[in-house]
Amino acid sequence: ALAQGADPDGAGTLREGDSGAEVADLQERLLRIPDVYAHGATDGRYDTVLTEAVARFQLWYGIRGDESGVYGDDTRRDLESRTATAG
Repeated sequence: ALAQGADPDGAGTLREGDSGAEVADLQERLLRIPDVYAHGATDGRYDTVLTEAVARFQLWYGIRGDESGVYGDDTRRDLESRTATAG
C-alpha cells in the first residue's frame, strides 16, 4: 500500500503514471482477456498503452464506476473475477 495518505479513488486504485508490482499484476491479468491488451508489456509501468487497454476493457465489459482508463475498485473486481486462478 502507498503511504501517501488516503487515495481519493479508494485503496488499490491505479492510474497512468503509477508503477510497481501491482501494475505488473494488472498487465498480466489484462493479457488474459482476448484482444484488450494484445502484446502489451508487463514492465510494471502504467503508461498510455495500458490506460487505453483498461479503458477498452471497461467499455467492452460495461464496467461503470471508475474513470475511463483508471483501474479502480469496480474494474479490479470485474477483471479479477474474469482472471481468477484456481487454487
